[in-house]
Amino acid sequence: MSAPEPEAPFAEPWQAEAFALTVHLHAAGHFSWPDWSAALGAERARPGPDDPGRYWRDWLAALEGLLRARGLAGEDALSPLRAAWAEAYATTPHGEPVTPEPAAVAAALATD
Repeated sequence: MSAPEPEAPFAEPWQAEAFALTVHLHAAGHFSWPDWSAALGAERARPGPDDPGRYWRDWLAALEGLLRARGLAGEDALSPLRAAWAEAYATTPHGEPVTPEPAAVAAALATD
């Protein structure tokens, strides 16, 4: 009798990317784990629907909040990236990997 397959830690590739980015930013000294825990806890405490995707949306909101609070990224940078991802989700066929258009990401990341 074989052991059951373990549950995948991430349902979507972007969740793994958000996790990796969080670990990288912590390792680079941009925030402490207690700071991260407080930011994620604050997002989790907000009222809202308790659907399967909420945890990772809260994770992303906490990360965006820390990026803004630490001066690493402002709303002017985050808003176009959010829009590029929203467009990708709206136009990607069901079952296909969601990836924003490289030109949209490049435009969002372009600095003056």
